[in-house]
Amino acid sequence: MQGADSSWRNLDSRPMTPVGSLSGIDATHYDVAVVGGGIVGLATTLALITRHPGLRMIVLEKERELAAHQTGHNSGVIHSGIYYKPGSYKARLCVDGNGLLKAFCDEHRVRYENCGKIIVATDERELPRLDDLFARGVANGVEGLRKMGPEEIREIEPHASGLRAIHSPNTAIVDFQEVARAMAAEARRRGVEIATGARVTAIAGESGGLRLLTTRGEVRAGYLVNCAGLYSDAVARMAGETPDVRVVPFRGEYCMLKPQRRYLVRGLIYPVPDPEFPFLGVHLTRTVHGEVEAGPNAVFAYAREGYTRWRVHPGEMLETLTYPGFWRMAGRHWRTGLHEVWRSFSTRAFVAALQRLVPDLRLTDVVRHGAGVRAQALARDGTLVDDFRILRSRRAIHVLNAPSPAATAALAIGRHVAGLATEDFGLKTSGISPRI
Repeated sequence: MQGADSSWRNLDSRPMTPVGSLSGIDATHYDVAVVGGGIVGLATTLALITRHPGLRMIVLEKERELAAHQTGHNSGVIHSGIYYKPGSYKARLCVDGNGLLKAFCDEHRVRYENCGKIIVATDERELPRLDDLFARGVANGVEGLRKMGPEEIREIEPHASGLRAIHSPNTAIVDFQEVARAMAAEARRRGVEIATGARVTAIAGESGGLRLLTTRGEVRAGYLVNCAGLYSDAVARMAGETPDVRVVPFRGEYCMLKPQRRYLVRGLIYPVPDPEFPFLGVHLTRTVHGEVEAGPNAVFAYAREGYTRWRVHPGEMLETLTYPGFWRMAGRHWRTGLHEVWRSFSTRAFVAALQRLVPDLRLTDVVRHGAGVRAQALARDGTLVDDFRILRSRRAIHVLNAPSPAATAALAIGRHVAGLATEDFGLKTSGISPRI
């Protein structure tokens, strides 16, 4: 990104005209603008303003409400860190984030429950993968893990069935939208401006900073932190970058157990995941609101915010279908993809997957109940990126891949990004150093 380049960049390659400052906001100049009001953007904002109390900061969120997408459409699990490759961002930041998130909830009176989780092997072929998962968890420093046989499984989950399982007692449940609201309140208390309904449509460089055109007007900032989730790669391109990944949306559909059958699940019951696919498989999850969710599957969405199978955004779909990595990925995983599509249309197939974990479940026990969309980064070679991906440039930091367990890891991600910003942007405790 060239600091003196004053040409506007947007996704449609049309010139954009500034329309004035955001009403009600001091838009003279901010030190840092954070794009994205989900849990990662808010946690990063908190980490920055805590580390540098003098910063003038603004959060730009395109929706009218914060945490409207990935943060508000997940199963609400505080993961322990067992799944992730030792030494990866996910492994380190999830384990750290688990403790940071629970401490934040304690301090801000956000309710969570340490209900624990079991990961169940129901087939002999899954046992080596279960052992590998256990070894990963131990290497990652996840506390309290233990292997269990069939009788111990039933002690924790009386209606579950399996050959062996891993018990993860530090896995918990929370409402991540409640967490995000608490983060936003704390950020505002520390002087951060939060602008909703402010979709960034173009970004231009100028001497000493950036100009961001939004649907509520123009914002000037010295530096940018991009936590735009499903549109993180699009914002990076607006800022003049050429990311080496493309965000591809995968819809995860959920069912709910009917109230009279919720007793079948005490906590969290997960299958052994497919190591070739960065999704955890359909599982059963009790929520802090007393419900029991089943899912999600993972099907390609025809829009970045494609929460139903009928939602199609032709431009976004074309962008994905013309990306070489998509077809390379499809060539590797087409069998799994077809199976996921079948489960999307067939509740019977969806329930059959759940019955491997809880045989007493019946087709009549579940009702379809909404979906989330996962922003999954895809490399040009067709690899589904299995770790957080961060792109750094002279005036911006772009969080390009932050799917699960990003909600769990959000506070740890925020601290990490704040450290990068301190180094890259030359931040001082009282604000920005004059690095032009």
